[in-house]
Amino acid sequence: MTEARRVSPVRATLRRLLHHRLFVLGCVLFGIVLLVAILAPVIAPLDPNKLSMRNKFLPPSRDFIFGTDNFGRSLWSRVVWGAQLSMFIGAAVVAINAVLGTLIGAAAGYFKRLDNGLMRINDALMAFPAVLLAIGVTSVLGPSVNDVIIALAIVYTPRTARIVRSSVIVLREMEYVQAALAAGAGHWRILRHHILPNAMAPLIVQLSFLFAYAVLTEATLSFLGVGAVPPTPTWGNIMAEGRQYMIDAPWIITIPGAALMITVLGLNLLGDGLRDVLDPRLRIQQ
Repeated sequence: MTEARRVSPVRATLRRLLHHRLFVLGCVLFGIVLLVAILAPVIAPLDPNKLSMRNKFLPPSRDFIFGTDNFGRSLWSRVVWGAQLSMFIGAAVVAINAVLGTLIGAAAGYFKRLDNGLMRINDALMAFPAVLLAIGVTSVLGPSVNDVIIALAIVYTPRTARIVRSSVIVLREMEYVQAALAAGAGHWRILRHHILPNAMAPLIVQLSFLFAYAVLTEATLSFLGVGAVPPTPTWGNIMAEGRQYMIDAPWIITIPGAALMITVLGLNLLGDGLRDVLDPRLRIQQ
């Protein structure tokens, strides 16, 4: 009976998520992109960087599903492998933010002596628009996949930390936390067992949106020439190369743009569904 009661809230949350149409639609869209990225070696065996000048500017056909670009490269292979790179970068940025953002936010929210200093650094970083700060960091570090991940982590970690801090500030004043302190529990034990588990809901919602921001910002950096170095197949690079052929070969820019739109839309719908179900304030209003 105790185990059933403990599992029932999880089942109830899953049931609400599965009945949330936008969340399901977001999962389907993002799931398709994720599946394409995982199966890239199988469904796109052609080398995405293989040049074939005889086949340049071929429109979509049975032989070339998405057509070819100005160097005769298969756009299907480049878009599919670009999806894999986008998923990798997004997942890496989310993982780094989940760790650093939680550590910084929890420290600032729980230990009042650290709050002012950490939040002033956060405010300084958040004062810059995300894209401009990412461009500045990549300009210093250099244009490569690893440097893009580092730049995006620097850009978005302060936002994650602020959300975690807000939750921790509320939770540290709860009666069960004060009771644990009175019972002699250590600060780190209280954080691990009482505060952070209850701060996960807003963090999960933030990370789902952060994935979309990371994918979109990475494409922006690549489009501007400060992201992954060509000929690395990224959606931003492909669109940057195709912008001068928009009239003669519009598929070069529209197809990766559509892939980017589907990915960001799916992640935003998924995040909206998580927010609607996990945010207790919204549940009360409903």
